[in-house]
Amino acid sequence: LNAAPRRPPRQHIRFLPAPAGADGGTAGLVAARVPVLADHPLVRGPRFRRLKIGAGHRLDVKASGVFVLGIGDGNKLLTDLYNCHLTKVYTVGGLFGKATDDFSDTGKLVEKTTFDHITREKLERILAVIQGTNHKALLMYSNIDMKTQEAYELAVEGLIRPMGKSPPIITGIRCLQFTPPEFQLEIHCLHETQQYLRKIVHEIGLELKSSAVCTQVRRIRDGVFTLDDALLRTQWNLQSIQKAIWDCQLKVKTELEKTLG
Repeated sequence: LNAAPRRPPRQHIRFLPAPAGADGGTAGLVAARVPVLADHPLVRGPRFRRLKIGAGHRLDVKASGVFVLGIGDGNKLLTDLYNCHLTKVYTVGGLFGKATDDFSDTGKLVEKTTFDHITREKLERILAVIQGTNHKALLMYSNIDMKTQEAYELAVEGLIRPMGKSPPIITGIRCLQFTPPEFQLEIHCLHETQQYLRKIVHEIGLELKSSAVCTQVRRIRDGVFTLDDALLRTQWNLQSIQKAIWDCQLKVKTELEKTLG
């Protein structure tokens, strides 16, 4: 913002000494329009010294992906979006054969195990169990009578979600890639932390009578925001940020009206 072109300084009238005439007469005063020194950048300093920026759903230091920020009045919209309890989507990488103290591949090694017996079918069976268990929790915390017309309409629109505090809930999980010992999952979830997702990978390894660590946690969607809306580090400039705000205004407004009315 401070690097953007500034408006020209204001002008005011001052009476300045007039140059002496050729005949050596007494110099007088002459009216002149001069810039206001108070508007000079070296006097007033940077125009913007403080900008209110709020963080949405945070990412820890070992995770990457979509991280939503609010600027100025956008901080209120962040609160409204948080109250919508929208689903977030992650791609999570895993590695069979070892366990660490923090469930990540960079943690302290605790044990090594075999993994030759693990197949994609066995993995997908465990994922189906996880999804079924979490689906029951989703219905319980949504406080909706599933025999009503309202529940049917919400299910059709994909709006069944807990509208208050709840434990982490996985609304969908599937295997994207399986090349032992490595695998990759896509996880749709609510109220999670990235460490919770790493623990899920660890528990999947235990259920398959082996062990597993998490190699990557990447958020690819946060509510209405996707990777297509994200700005790379090289795009952190005024023009790109303004365009991103304009491009996202409509879908943020639409989601808030649909969910919060």
